[in-house]
Amino acid sequence: MTETPFWKTKTLGEMTRAEWESLCDGCGRCCLHKLRDEDNEALHYTNVACRLLDIQTCQCTDYPGRFRKVPDCVSLTPELLSEIDWLPVSCAYVLLRDGHDLPEWHPLISGTTESVHTSGASAGGRIISERRAGNLENYVVDWPNSWPTPAINAPSPGKRPKTHIRRKP
Repeated sequence: MTETPFWKTKTLGEMTRAEWESLCDGCGRCCLHKLRDEDNEALHYTNVACRLLDIQTCQCTDYPGRFRKVPDCVSLTPELLSEIDWLPVSCAYVLLRDGHDLPEWHPLISGTTESVHTSGASAGGRIISERRAGNLENYVVDWPNSWPTPAINAPSPGKRPKTHIRRKP
C-alpha cells in the first residue's frame, strides 16, 4: 500500500518548509513581470522574466540571495495566497488552495522536472530577460495565465481552475 501524498493530507499552512518548497513546479511563470492597469486594475502578463531567472531552465540563478538582489521578489506564503491575484492558473499553490489536485506533469507526480517543460507549463524558451527587454508594454502576452498546452492532465474545459481576483478595498 502506498502512503497518501502530503499535499492530499495537509493544508498549505500545515506543510513543512521542504514540502511547501517542493510544490513549486519550476515553471517560471510567477517570475514574469506583470502590469496593472491604472484605470481598471486589470492584470496583464508579460513574457519578460526577472533578471535572476534562467530563461531556458526557469530556475532562479540566486535563490538564496534573491531578496537582496531583487527587493520586490515575493516570498510566497499560505497567508499571502489570499492577497495576490497574479499566480498562474496552473500553479500548484493555486490549485491546492482552490481544492484541485496536482496535474500529472507536476514533478511530485511525474518524478521528473522535465515533465514541466514537455507539458507546455514551463516558460522556458519563450521568455526574455528584463536585462534585454525594453518597455514592458511591448511584451504583453496571454499564455502565462492559461492552462499549459499540451497539458497531460488538464481539467476539462468546464472545470478549469480559475484564480480568484481579490482586490484590496
